[in-house]
Amino acid sequence: MTVAPADLGFSTTVEALRLREWQLGPGEPTLVLDQFSAEDFHLIVDDRADVHVSSKDGRFCLGWFPLGRPGTNGEGWKIAVTGTAKVRGYHVSFDTETLADIVAAAVARVLETSPRLWQRGHRQIALAL
Repeated sequence: MTVAPADLGFSTTVEALRLREWQLGPGEPTLVLDQFSAEDFHLIVDDRADVHVSSKDGRFCLGWFPLGRPGTNGEGWKIAVTGTAKVRGYHVSFDTETLADIVAAAVARVLETSPRLWQRGHRQIALAL
């Protein structure tokens, strides 16, 4: 039995590949951090120059680790939202080279889905913004 040799390559044209220029590198972290106001969030910069942001109620946390989060393999951003007694929370991680634009979009979406609550007496009232 004779088997025809496999063609090990391929040919194409630049037009067929539709070459693009892709933005690489971490970008500007201020695109992420500027979304947080001192009125609603605490911001801490630690001795490693890592940045920690948390909501005043402590249920939302964001960490930015420019040199990588200790104990991980290159985790640069961590977003976490604590759940409730009935619904689990969630967390999302991005590596140190993820574009800040992408992290900023994820943070913006998380913030959009969290209506501001005001306490009046013992009741909480959701404020439609």
